[in-house]
Amino acid sequence: MATAVAEVKAEKASLGSTLWSWLTTTDHKRIGILYGVTAFVFFLIGGLEALIIRAQLAHSGNDLVSAETFNQLFTMHGTTMIFLAVMPLSAAFFNYIVPLQIGARDVAFPRLNAFSYWVFLFGGLLLNASFLFGAAPDGGWFGYPNLTSKQYSPGLNIDFWVIGLQVLGIASLAAGFNFVVTIINLRAPGMRMMRLPVFTWMTLVTQFLVITAFPVITVALVFLMFDRFFGTTFYSTAAGGDLLLWQHLFWLFGHPEVYILILPAMGIVSEVLPTFSRKPLFGYAVVVYSGLLIGVMGWGVWAHHMFAVGMGPIADSVFSATTMLIAIPTGVKIFNWLATMWGGQVQFRTPMLFALGFIAMFIIGGLSGVMHSSAAADLQQTDTYFVVAHIHYVLFGGAIQGIFAGIYYWWPKITGRLMNEKLGKWHFWLSFIGMNLAFFPMHFIGLLGMPRRIYTYSPELGLDTLNLVSTVGAFLIGISVLIFIYNVWWTRRHGEVAGNDPWRAATLEWTIPSPPPPYNFSVIPEVVSRLPRWSVTQMKAIPEVPPEPIHLPGGSYWPVVTAFGILVMAAGALLHSLWVVLLGGAVLVVGIYAWAFEPFEV
Repeated sequence: MATAVAEVKAEKASLGSTLWSWLTTTDHKRIGILYGVTAFVFFLIGGLEALIIRAQLAHSGNDLVSAETFNQLFTMHGTTMIFLAVMPLSAAFFNYIVPLQIGARDVAFPRLNAFSYWVFLFGGLLLNASFLFGAAPDGGWFGYPNLTSKQYSPGLNIDFWVIGLQVLGIASLAAGFNFVVTIINLRAPGMRMMRLPVFTWMTLVTQFLVITAFPVITVALVFLMFDRFFGTTFYSTAAGGDLLLWQHLFWLFGHPEVYILILPAMGIVSEVLPTFSRKPLFGYAVVVYSGLLIGVMGWGVWAHHMFAVGMGPIADSVFSATTMLIAIPTGVKIFNWLATMWGGQVQFRTPMLFALGFIAMFIIGGLSGVMHSSAAADLQQTDTYFVVAHIHYVLFGGAIQGIFAGIYYWWPKITGRLMNEKLGKWHFWLSFIGMNLAFFPMHFIGLLGMPRRIYTYSPELGLDTLNLVSTVGAFLIGISVLIFIYNVWWTRRHGEVAGNDPWRAATLEWTIPSPPPPYNFSVIPEVVSRLPRWSVTQMKAIPEVPPEPIHLPGGSYWPVVTAFGILVMAAGALLHSLWVVLLGGAVLVVGIYAWAFEPFEV
């Protein structure tokens, strides 16, 4: 026993609070924290871009920013929120929570996990470095040709976007394969697939979408890179290419991407609602299978983004039908969530409020999405602020509200302290009210004829009042985020100590101390129920001290080196310097080789 205690102390010391230990960490919990903090910083950057956009549109004829700057702002706002904020905020939960929920000590490939984070960080920094050169991407986050062709965008703006997204794609694919293997292979004894928590299930579906969807956007980006760098004509109609090829490839990726963004939030809500309703999730199997169905059906709806291009009546009819059908598994989840609360002892704590906000806002976003299944209606709504309202109700009202539910829910597990309830409720209500003030008027702004992506508008449109209300709502959201930041600071100093399970929740992560020790579980638990903490047949108690030595993977700086090699190659591509690309390739090869032969057990 003394040996085990000494081993544990040594392991804790090796994961000290020094900068070097964070740079070289392979601990899934630390990597989850790195993902979360980094993504939240990008979330603040994307939010600042949004506030400048809304300030510019607060009244007609405004000249706060130029048309060129506005194009850069809305392009980077969309790109940042999707690829640098919502996706990695979800990845923070994947990293921290999933191994705990399945009873594992770590992910399957700890160094690959670290590598994916560093590639993500370098890709995000590369994209935002474009501002320093006055060349931020300015062709829209969707990157339609001909706006992205060399003829119409000869500068580095689109080059930053093309290269940056390819770097971020590498990070997503590395993480995707890692979590698929982790969930399938590292489950604790007795943790059968139909005993997995719903959040873990939605994580698994999301990772399969990532590893199948990102190669599609990679192909589209490689074609665009070749057109810009080497003079090929994949997207040049005049030279025999196909202008619509980009749209098909981008939206073939883009609609699974919507579910990559929303499924993790659905998983979080499916954990929060039972805990604060004091009831098991109603129709667990149905919720799981509906998530699987969403993952499959998400591949069959992409062309409803393209009704305006003239695909013809047959294609329009098919994609109208599939767009209507995908509402069924989504609706099933909503009815199961409502049935979970029905008859329960509902507790309106902050995580529960954000979960309920998710349901309400996602229903509105889903209803406006179903409207787009009508090609006739879509022709009026496409490229107007109606679509902006729809996507924000889905991704802010849905994904971001769900993510905040997860932050408040798992914060005591991650830090050992409960966040302030009063501040949390102020955060929720200001965010909820601000969100509706900001985005609900956009439905009417769009239907009254205001196109999206314009930096000013005429007073004759009569939209000044609605746009001012929308701007006030956006700044209200900004205030709510400041309250959240203050709550984080307050909790760090004064937060109530949480204990193992402050919510009296059902899943495995609540059986261990808060925050968890480096080894997670002193012994790997044997699972006897889908809800181990609520089960009549109790699983064996987990001892506080490991009965035998536990070997953990040591830190490694080679994932950082390898990721840096990719960054150098990307910089070389932007500079059109073959020698810099080769230098980055050499660093990459050395990093991979050293990584492969590095002793990993301590």
